[in-house]
Amino acid sequence: MYDFRIVDQLQKIDKDIKREQLKYHSNRVLVSKEFTFDAAHHLHEYEGKCKNLHGHTYKVIFGLSGFVDAQGLVIDFGDIKSIWKSDIEIYLDHRYLNETLPPMNTTAENMVVWIYEKMAEALANRQHLYDGAKVEFVKLYETPTSYAEVRREWMEIE
Repeated sequence: MYDFRIVDQLQKIDKDIKREQLKYHSNRVLVSKEFTFDAAHHLHEYEGKCKNLHGHTYKVIFGLSGFVDAQGLVIDFGDIKSIWKSDIEIYLDHRYLNETLPPMNTTAENMVVWIYEKMAEALANRQHLYDGAKVEFVKLYETPTSYAEVRREWMEIE
């Protein structure tokens, strides 16, 4: 059994907590956010059902890392959503992917690399906003049980 308690008084900045306490640490942290989109495509040079025009409800999961700012945030989840909406989803949601993506066979393996590149580019263009933000991984689910994944260490030549 849990005791339910109403907070007596909300904590106030500069009274109950100092601003310099908001940043608890200086470690790199990974944050993750997922999105879904619906799209149609077909595969070239493929013998199987996917050679025909068909659709999926895709799920994309981003893992982004960076160092926390003075508020204790790496990147606001709302900022990730904004990047997704403005820089990536517009090419994917309710689209014929063979037409809206660069020339490629629209396999999950090709698409996940393109999505990674778009998010990495968006973070690079906003590097002044986030301390060391990097795309660590992207997973693209084509079905609930089948996905392709790419990781930063596979994408970056060190």
